[in-house]
Amino acid sequence: HVEVIVIARGGGSVEDLLAFSNEALVRAVAGARTPVVSAIGHDIDTPILDLVADVRASTPTHAAGLVVPDAAEMRAQLDLTTLRLRRAIGDRLQRERRRLVELTSRPVLTDRTAYVRSQRIEIATMRRRGQLRIEAAITREQDRVEHLRRQARMLSPQATLDRGYALVTTPDGEVVTDQDQVDLDDLLRVRVARGDFAVRATAS
Repeated sequence: HVEVIVIARGGGSVEDLLAFSNEALVRAVAGARTPVVSAIGHDIDTPILDLVADVRASTPTHAAGLVVPDAAEMRAQLDLTTLRLRRAIGDRLQRERRRLVELTSRPVLTDRTAYVRSQRIEIATMRRRGQLRIEAAITREQDRVEHLRRQARMLSPQATLDRGYALVTTPDGEVVTDQDQVDLDDLLRVRVARGDFAVRATAS
């Protein structure tokens, strides 16, 4: 598995560096998924490779130092990581010891009847919460039903009559909604909120 690619040359003339501006090479480096380090070793002229590479090194030696980690630095980093890991494990063990002491000192573990009592209290609390939720749900449903009843009463024909309107029908019982339904001298039936009576059409 290739972790890094180093393209290096120890300096050279302008003609020698033209190969590092080749279009095919530049496109390949630009599309490479593996990190590419350019180490042409020429500070005066900059080949296009330097512009598309992930990292530019001034010399091949510099590139080697960039891609190969320093052994002493790695040992120091490893020692630091080991120390942190030991501290983390120690802290975790301390927390677990304290938690174990807290658990073993609870009344539930020292008194045989304490657990039963705590369970009874929890069951009673859950039962009470359930009752309250049921009562609240019933109240909401009752309010909703009452609201629907009020709406139904407001939309009923009787409610319309109670507001002063009248229901007029022809002798055949047809509801009059248009004056063209009524002829002169027709006998009509008028229903009001409380009762009904007959009227005769005398004019249109």
